Amino acid sequence: MNRQSFSIPLSQAVAELGTLLDQVTEKCAPALNAAAETCTRALQNGHKVIFFGNGGSAAQAQHLAAELINRFCFDRAPLAALALTPDAAVTTSIGNDYSFSEIFSRQLSGLGRAGDVAVALSTSGTSDNITTALLKARELQMHTVAFLGRDGGEALALCDNAILVEGQNTARIQEAHLLLGHLLCETIEKSIFPT
Repeated sequence: MNRQSFSIPLSQAVAELGTLLDQVTEKCAPALNAAAETCTRALQNGHKVIFFGNGGSAAQAQHLAAELINRFCFDRAPLAALALTPDAAVTTSIGNDYSFSEIFSRQLSGLGRAGDVAVALSTSGTSDNITTALLKARELQMHTVAFLGRDGGEALALCDNAILVEGQNTARIQEAHLLLGHLLCETIEKSIFPT
């Protein structure tokens, strides 16, 4: 059996991510702080944080919701957070009976309330189901936050706090979003439960 030689472009990916994170450090802090303050205030007032996204961003939405509902840095009481992506029966029935563009907005209509925070994750900001959900969140008088990539797409103008990672590589944008999402969760947790 021949052994195939692999050449993983690790150093290139790390360098690319490092350059992107330098930009993020400079540009994203004010929006991230504002988003953390919005989420913290909402949770302290009995509201919830609702995450949603497509593909890898859907997985990150679930990940961030789990960090808040369970724990992140230390043991504490659960925080009211959920993701709109894990229930295949709900998303497929909405997609089938209505349209894919409504899979998040319809759930927000049922689960979202004025004062809640809708958090979109999208590397492009152009997906119909993301923009439709942000419009629905505004209609419901929810606060809107979005982790976006590239130029932010149409979603940029539809959110109160846009955390924009101005990269072009989807994987690197998602990696930056995860770091920023972790910092969001950590800041919320430490603000509500000071140690």
